[in-house]
Amino acid sequence: MEFIDTHAHLTDEAYNEDLIATIERAKSAGVAKIITLGDTVENSAASLTFSQKHSGIFAGVCVHPETAATWDEDSVEKLYELAKSEKVAGIGEIGLDYYWEKDEDKRELQRKIFVEQLNLAKELNLPACVHDREAHGDTLKILKNEVKGVRGVCHCFSGSYEMAVELFKIGFYIGVDGPVTFKNAAKLPEILAKSPKDRVLLETDSPYLSPAPMRGKRNEPANIPYIAAKLAEIWSVSVEEVAEITTSNAKRLYEKIA
Repeated sequence: MEFIDTHAHLTDEAYNEDLIATIERAKSAGVAKIITLGDTVENSAASLTFSQKHSGIFAGVCVHPETAATWDEDSVEKLYELAKSEKVAGIGEIGLDYYWEKDEDKRELQRKIFVEQLNLAKELNLPACVHDREAHGDTLKILKNEVKGVRGVCHCFSGSYEMAVELFKIGFYIGVDGPVTFKNAAKLPEILAKSPKDRVLLETDSPYLSPAPMRGKRNEPANIPYIAAKLAEIWSVSVEEVAEITTSNAKRLYEKIA
């Protein structure tokens, strides 16, 4: 079986002591490729540098909504230069986070840089990895009305089935992470059961969101099989089929990793 972890943060300080061992564990678990995403211009550059040193590792470059305050007039140009690399699979994770940010002026900054980075993805013909936390309405509004024609994935999907349908209509995928394995997974299993299988990606969001039975511990790409096993249960298929389907999906969206 070959899995692809389409969303990790390998440059996070949580891996300072054992990053190479982490990658080796992922390979042993069948994770053939990993996309590691930045959250600032500087961290994006670090993610790219790391990916260039390791086969099977690719980067996403961006300014994350939680680090919107780092955005300046040079950010787009710097990200543009980074994104020209063959090792940059996409722009992300970008988007809106209204869970942590309550100030309306700062939310407006998030929306501004979300649009600018979506336009960058469109210009470079790269997919976008979208962060949407308690901002479903504005996220969908921007994707459908303000920057049309961008393909991508809604990372760690937490919206409704109706939102998922709207995302599928504009060519988006939804990302499935550790929370799908939680007892309080809410409506996500039901949404996945009704979603087209060719629009679902596996993610870990490492070092965050560890799946059961690893919940409470540092997450890492080697935990992808736990998520795949839950998805296999939801779809009533084998884990091997989940691996085949989601790997094909990942390569279709992120063309540079194919």
